[in-house]
Amino acid sequence: MLGRNIFRRLVTLTTLAAVWTVYSMVALAAPVDVTGEVSVTGQVTVNGQSAVSNATVMSGSTIVTGADSSATVSLGRVGRVELLADSNLTLRFTENSIVGILSAGKVRVSNSAGVATTITTKDAVALADAGQADSFVVEVECSHTHVDALSGVVTMREGANDKQVVAGTTATAGNLAQTGCVPCLRPNSAPPVALAGPWWLAVLAAGVAGVGIFLGTQKHDTEVGGGVIIVSPTR
Repeated sequence: MLGRNIFRRLVTLTTLAAVWTVYSMVALAAPVDVTGEVSVTGQVTVNGQSAVSNATVMSGSTIVTGADSSATVSLGRVGRVELLADSNLTLRFTENSIVGILSAGKVRVSNSAGVATTITTKDAVALADAGQADSFVVEVECSHTHVDALSGVVTMREGANDKQVVAGTTATAGNLAQTGCVPCLRPNSAPPVALAGPWWLAVLAAGVAGVGIFLGTQKHDTEVGGGVIIVSPTR
């Protein structure tokens, strides 16, 4: 009888140990819920509700900043996302990814090494190099999108074309000549204006000829020696 009791206890302990091991493995394999903490300046909404600093932001939230306003979402070791004024961003994140859809405005993103990060606009997709820590800016204009790499490397994907943007450089996607948009004042971001060509040379030549004719028809009342000719009505 004693031997049977000991055997049953051993079987029970073994079963409990096996169950605990499996449970622990499943728990470790399950994704970790990541939440963000927002800091705001001015008028900021999260999912249509006014936001205050130190509030919790969940993955999938839409963040909108008003004029002269900004919002920074801290994601702990994952990274940080900062929205500048007049921006609209839908943000998703996990322990190893940051995904944003920027429909308006400007966002500055910093991701840790090992965190896959993408920001999508109507013109292009900015993909950060997950092999290192990156910091980059994406800005949506009416007709195009700017991608500026502050550190690390970012790939700007426009359709089937990829362009690597290294630290200190910028890239532009979209149609700079689109009508109905306010001209962009950033350097090298406006469509070139042709200042040369046959029509321009013709206008320039006509102008020079006109000036020459005007000067040639004027009467001068001075002599080369500098004297002035005075005509008297009587002698």
